[in-house]
Amino acid sequence: MSQYFDIGDETLWNPSNGASRMFQRQVAVFEAELELPSGIGPMENDECQISLDTFETFVNALLMKHRRTSHAIWLALSEGFTATVLVLAERAGIKVDWARHGTAPEGPLEDVQVSAVTGMSAPSEGEAWAAGLREKAQELSRRMPR
Repeated sequence: MSQYFDIGDETLWNPSNGASRMFQRQVAVFEAELELPSGIGPMENDECQISLDTFETFVNALLMKHRRTSHAIWLALSEGFTATVLVLAERAGIKVDWARHGTAPEGPLEDVQVSAVTGMSAPSEGEAWAAGLREKAQELSRRMPR
């Protein structure tokens, strides 16, 4: 069995039930973390509709949050979800402004990793950060059937 994540009549992803359940649970986690709706609707009859405008706002907020942290554990826990969301965003036609997201974060950083040895770490350089996420998304895209 599988489930469908759609925008209108277009299927963006057709994962197995287990992968779909895991993703949906992570959606709820990140909606709470970002205090924003994702635009990813409930699964009904093995189909889930995605609201494009709401999803676009969520994608940009997720990338901004990801960019503003240097905490190794937070990044490890969020990287796969963020890359999966990027695949869906690309398939939905959402254009990610990598130049804007890749700039040094303004204001105080969030979830900063502190080490007794190295002190406070900073987020990775913008180009390296964007390249890493895009590479992970490309890798996942090849494994995400429509």
